[in-house]
Amino acid sequence: MEYITSRQNPICTHFRKLASSRAYREETGQMLCDSPKLLQEAKLWGQTVLAVLHTEGAELPPFDDDKTRVIQVTGSVMESVSPMKTPQGVVFSCVSARHTPPEKLEPGRYLVLDRVQDPGNVGTILRTADAFGCDEVFLLPGCADVNSPKTIRAAMGVHFRRAICQCTLEELAVLLRQAGIPMYAAALGENTADVRDVDLSNAAVIIGSEGQGVSRAVLEACAGTLKIPMSRRCESLNAAVAAAVILWEMAR
Repeated sequence: MEYITSRQNPICTHFRKLASSRAYREETGQMLCDSPKLLQEAKLWGQTVLAVLHTEGAELPPFDDDKTRVIQVTGSVMESVSPMKTPQGVVFSCVSARHTPPEKLEPGRYLVLDRVQDPGNVGTILRTADAFGCDEVFLLPGCADVNSPKTIRAAMGVHFRRAICQCTLEELAVLLRQAGIPMYAAALGENTADVRDVDLSNAAVIIGSEGQGVSRAVLEACAGTLKIPMSRRCESLNAAVAAAVILWEMAR
Protein backbone atom coordinates (compact mmCIF):
# COMPACT_ATOMS: atom_id res chain seq x y z
CA MET A 1 0.00 0.00 0.00
CA GLU A 2 1.18 3.49 -0.85
CA TYR A 3 1.11 6.40 1.58
CA ILE A 4 0.85 10.08 0.59
CA THR A 5 1.17 13.14 2.82
CA SER A 6 1.62 15.90 0.21
CA ARG A 7 -1.28 17.70 -1.43
CA GLN A 8 0.97 18.38 -4.42
CA ASN A 9 1.43 14.71 -5.30
CA PRO A 10 0.51 14.15 -8.99
CA ILE A 11 -2.34 11.76 -8.11
CA CYS A 12 -3.86 14.47 -5.91
CA THR A 13 -3.62 17.02 -8.72
CA HIS A 14 -5.22 14.49 -11.05
CA PHE A 15 -8.13 13.91 -8.64
CA ARG A 16 -8.77 17.63 -8.19
CA LYS A 17 -8.89 18.14 -11.96
CA LEU A 18 -11.31 15.21 -12.33
CA ALA A 19 -13.53 16.83 -9.72
CA SER A 20 -13.53 20.31 -11.23
CA SER A 21 -13.18 19.98 -15.02
CA ARG A 22 -15.65 18.38 -17.41
CA ALA A 23 -13.15 18.80 -20.25
CA TYR A 24 -10.50 16.94 -18.26
CA ARG A 25 -12.92 14.10 -17.46
CA GLU A 26 -13.74 13.76 -21.15
CA GLU A 27 -10.07 13.96 -22.14
CA THR A 28 -8.98 11.24 -19.71
CA GLY A 29 -12.08 9.06 -19.94
CA GLN A 30 -12.25 8.97 -16.14
CA MET A 31 -14.60 10.17 -13.43
CA LEU A 32 -14.22 10.84 -9.72
CA CYS A 33 -16.43 9.29 -7.07
CA ASP A 34 -16.50 9.66 -3.31
CA SER A 35 -17.73 7.66 -0.29
CA PRO A 36 -17.26 4.03 0.79
CA LYS A 37 -20.81 3.26 -0.38
CA LEU A 38 -20.08 4.23 -3.97
CA LEU A 39 -16.85 2.24 -3.91
CA GLN A 40 -18.77 -0.85 -2.79
CA GLU A 41 -21.28 -0.31 -5.60
CA ALA A 42 -18.49 0.08 -8.14
CA LYS A 43 -16.92 -3.21 -7.05
CA LEU A 44 -20.28 -4.99 -6.91
CA TRP A 45 -21.12 -4.11 -10.53
CA GLY A 46 -17.66 -4.76 -11.96
CA GLN A 47 -16.64 -1.15 -12.56
CA THR A 48 -12.96 -0.65 -13.39
CA VAL A 49 -11.54 1.23 -10.38
CA LEU A 50 -8.22 2.87 -11.20
CA ALA A 51 -7.10 4.47 -7.94
CA VAL A 52 -8.44 4.75 -4.39
CA LEU A 53 -7.39 7.40 -1.87
CA HIS A 54 -8.49 6.72 1.69
CA THR A 55 -7.80 7.86 5.22
CA GLU A 56 -6.82 5.55 8.03
CA GLY A 57 -9.67 3.35 9.23
CA ALA A 58 -11.85 3.76 6.13
CA GLU A 59 -13.81 0.65 5.10
CA LEU A 60 -12.60 -0.73 1.78
CA PRO A 61 -13.73 -3.73 -0.25
CA PRO A 62 -11.02 -6.27 -1.10
CA PHE A 63 -8.89 -5.60 -4.16
CA ASP A 64 -7.47 -8.85 -5.50
CA ASP A 65 -5.88 -7.46 -8.66
CA ASP A 66 -2.98 -5.19 -9.54
CA LYS A 67 -5.05 -2.79 -11.64
CA THR A 68 -6.11 -0.58 -8.73
CA ARG A 69 -3.78 1.73 -6.83
CA VAL A 70 -4.78 1.83 -3.16
CA ILE A 71 -3.26 4.83 -1.39
CA GLN A 72 -3.62 5.91 2.21
CA VAL A 73 -3.59 9.68 2.72
CA THR A 74 -3.73 12.13 5.59
CA GLY A 75 -6.90 13.96 6.54
CA SER A 76 -5.45 17.14 5.08
CA VAL A 77 -4.83 15.48 1.72
CA MET A 78 -8.33 13.99 1.71
CA GLU A 79 -9.85 17.42 2.28
CA SER A 80 -7.87 18.76 -0.68
CA VAL A 81 -9.03 16.10 -3.15
CA SER A 82 -12.59 15.30 -2.04
CA PRO A 83 -15.36 17.29 -3.78
CA MET A 84 -17.44 17.03 -0.60
CA LYS A 85 -17.43 19.66 2.15
CA THR A 86 -17.28 16.83 4.70
CA PRO A 87 -15.22 13.99 3.17
CA GLN A 88 -16.21 10.43 4.03
CA GLY A 89 -12.67 9.08 3.92
CA VAL A 90 -12.73 7.48 0.46
CA VAL A 91 -12.29 9.04 -2.99
CA PHE A 92 -11.64 7.01 -6.13
CA SER A 93 -11.25 7.31 -9.87
CA CYS A 94 -12.71 4.91 -12.39
CA VAL A 95 -13.24 4.53 -16.11
CA SER A 96 -16.16 6.59 -17.41
CA ALA A 97 -18.99 4.65 -18.95
CA ARG A 98 -19.81 5.20 -22.62
CA HIS A 99 -23.00 7.20 -23.11
CA THR A 100 -23.67 6.55 -26.79
CA PRO A 101 -27.30 5.67 -27.63
CA PRO A 102 -28.24 2.20 -28.87
CA GLU A 103 -28.66 1.52 -32.57
CA LYS A 104 -32.37 0.82 -32.09
CA LEU A 105 -35.00 0.87 -29.37
CA GLU A 106 -37.56 -1.67 -28.30
CA PRO A 107 -41.07 -0.63 -27.23
CA GLY A 108 -40.92 0.50 -23.62
CA ARG A 109 -40.78 3.40 -21.16
CA TYR A 110 -38.20 6.12 -21.74
CA LEU A 111 -37.36 9.36 -19.98
CA VAL A 112 -35.66 12.31 -21.70
CA LEU A 113 -33.98 15.28 -19.98
CA ASP A 114 -33.86 18.57 -21.86
CA ARG A 115 -31.35 21.08 -20.43
CA VAL A 116 -31.78 19.93 -16.81
CA GLN A 117 -28.77 21.79 -15.48
CA ASP A 118 -28.59 20.98 -11.78
CA PRO A 119 -26.35 17.92 -11.24
CA GLY A 120 -28.26 16.99 -8.10
CA ASN A 121 -31.51 16.91 -10.07
CA VAL A 122 -29.96 14.86 -12.87
CA GLY A 123 -28.52 12.33 -10.42
CA THR A 124 -31.77 12.08 -8.46
CA ILE A 125 -33.73 11.52 -11.68
CA LEU A 126 -31.33 8.77 -12.75
CA ARG A 127 -31.73 7.08 -9.36
CA THR A 128 -35.54 7.35 -9.52
CA ALA A 129 -35.66 6.03 -13.09
CA ASP A 130 -33.63 3.02 -11.98
CA ALA A 131 -35.97 2.42 -9.04
CA PHE A 132 -39.11 2.46 -11.21
CA GLY A 133 -37.65 0.29 -13.99
CA CYS A 134 -37.45 2.90 -16.73
CA ASP A 135 -35.94 1.26 -19.80
CA GLU A 136 -33.57 4.11 -20.68
CA VAL A 137 -32.78 7.71 -19.81
CA PHE A 138 -31.61 10.09 -22.54
CA LEU A 139 -29.83 13.38 -21.86
CA LEU A 140 -30.13 16.02 -24.57
CA PRO A 141 -27.48 18.76 -25.00
CA GLY A 142 -27.42 21.37 -22.25
CA CYS A 143 -27.88 19.00 -19.32
CA ALA A 144 -25.50 18.88 -16.38
CA ASP A 145 -22.48 16.64 -16.84
CA VAL A 146 -23.61 13.10 -16.16
CA ASN A 147 -20.09 12.25 -14.93
CA SER A 148 -19.65 15.12 -12.47
CA PRO A 149 -19.09 14.09 -8.83
CA LYS A 150 -22.35 15.74 -7.75
CA THR A 151 -24.37 13.85 -10.37
CA ILE A 152 -22.70 10.56 -9.50
CA ARG A 153 -23.26 11.08 -5.78
CA ALA A 154 -26.98 11.86 -6.25
CA ALA A 155 -27.43 8.84 -8.56
CA MET A 156 -26.14 6.48 -5.85
CA GLY A 157 -24.48 3.88 -8.06
CA VAL A 158 -26.70 4.02 -11.15
CA HIS A 159 -23.65 4.82 -13.29
CA PHE A 160 -22.19 1.41 -12.48
CA ARG A 161 -25.23 -0.71 -13.30
CA ARG A 162 -27.17 1.04 -16.08
CA ALA A 163 -26.57 2.68 -19.41
CA ILE A 164 -27.13 6.45 -19.52
CA CYS A 165 -27.46 7.82 -23.04
CA GLN A 166 -26.51 11.23 -24.42
CA CYS A 167 -27.66 12.29 -27.88
CA THR A 168 -29.13 15.12 -29.92
CA LEU A 169 -32.84 15.70 -30.41
CA GLU A 170 -32.49 14.64 -34.05
CA GLU A 171 -30.84 11.33 -33.11
CA LEU A 172 -33.48 10.61 -30.48
CA ALA A 173 -36.36 11.45 -32.82
CA VAL A 174 -35.06 8.95 -35.39
CA LEU A 175 -34.74 6.18 -32.79
CA LEU A 176 -38.24 6.77 -31.43
CA ARG A 177 -39.84 7.04 -34.86
CA GLN A 178 -38.24 3.80 -36.06
CA ALA A 179 -39.51 2.00 -32.94
CA GLY A 180 -42.99 3.51 -33.10
CA ILE A 181 -42.65 5.20 -29.72
CA PRO A 182 -44.55 8.49 -29.22
CA MET A 183 -42.81 11.35 -27.44
CA TYR A 184 -44.57 13.62 -24.95
CA ALA A 185 -43.38 16.68 -23.05
CA ALA A 186 -44.20 17.51 -19.46
CA ALA A 187 -45.45 21.01 -20.30
CA LEU A 188 -48.62 23.07 -20.65
CA GLY A 189 -50.09 23.60 -24.12
CA GLU A 190 -53.41 24.02 -25.91
CA ASN A 191 -54.33 20.34 -25.73
CA THR A 192 -52.39 19.24 -22.66
CA ALA A 193 -53.58 15.91 -21.26
CA ASP A 194 -53.69 14.80 -17.65
CA VAL A 195 -50.77 12.42 -17.15
CA ARG A 196 -53.15 9.89 -15.55
CA ASP A 197 -55.19 9.66 -18.76
CA VAL A 198 -52.38 8.80 -21.18
CA ASP A 199 -51.02 5.32 -21.83
CA LEU A 200 -47.32 5.59 -21.01
CA SER A 201 -46.51 1.88 -21.25
CA ASN A 202 -44.84 2.61 -24.60
CA ALA A 203 -43.73 6.22 -24.61
CA ALA A 204 -40.92 8.70 -24.09
CA VAL A 205 -41.57 11.65 -21.77
CA ILE A 206 -39.42 14.78 -21.68
CA ILE A 207 -38.61 16.76 -18.54
CA GLY A 208 -37.44 20.32 -19.23
CA SER A 209 -34.99 22.64 -17.56
CA GLU A 210 -35.59 23.99 -14.06
CA GLY A 211 -36.09 27.58 -15.17
CA GLN A 212 -37.37 27.49 -18.74
CA GLY A 213 -39.06 24.13 -19.12
CA VAL A 214 -39.02 22.18 -22.38
CA SER A 215 -37.46 24.02 -25.30
CA ARG A 216 -39.54 25.06 -28.32
CA ALA A 217 -37.63 22.76 -30.68
CA VAL A 218 -38.32 19.77 -28.44
CA LEU A 219 -42.01 20.69 -28.05
CA GLU A 220 -42.41 20.80 -31.81
CA ALA A 221 -41.06 17.25 -32.06
CA CYS A 222 -43.57 15.86 -29.54
CA ALA A 223 -46.89 14.14 -30.15
CA GLY A 224 -48.45 16.04 -27.25
CA THR A 225 -47.97 17.52 -23.81
CA LEU A 226 -48.74 16.21 -20.34
CA LYS A 227 -49.61 17.93 -17.09
CA ILE A 228 -49.38 16.76 -13.51
CA PRO A 229 -52.53 17.79 -11.62
CA MET A 230 -51.70 19.99 -8.62
CA SER A 231 -53.06 22.75 -6.45
CA ARG A 232 -53.97 25.96 -8.25
CA ARG A 233 -51.68 27.78 -5.86
CA CYS A 234 -48.65 26.04 -7.42
CA GLU A 235 -47.26 26.75 -10.87
CA SER A 236 -44.68 23.99 -11.20
CA LEU A 237 -42.68 21.24 -9.53
CA ASN A 238 -38.97 20.70 -9.10
CA ALA A 239 -37.61 18.84 -12.14
CA ALA A 240 -36.64 15.77 -10.11
CA VAL A 241 -40.05 15.66 -8.40
CA ALA A 242 -41.88 16.02 -11.71
CA ALA A 243 -39.78 13.21 -13.14
CA ALA A 244 -40.62 11.00 -10.16
CA VAL A 245 -44.36 11.50 -10.70
CA ILE A 246 -44.03 10.74 -14.42
CA LEU A 247 -41.93 7.64 -13.74
CA TRP A 248 -44.46 6.41 -11.20
CA GLU A 249 -47.27 6.82 -13.73
CA MET A 250 -45.19 4.95 -16.31
CA ALA A 251 -44.66 2.07 -13.89
CA ARG A 252 -48.29 2.08 -12.74
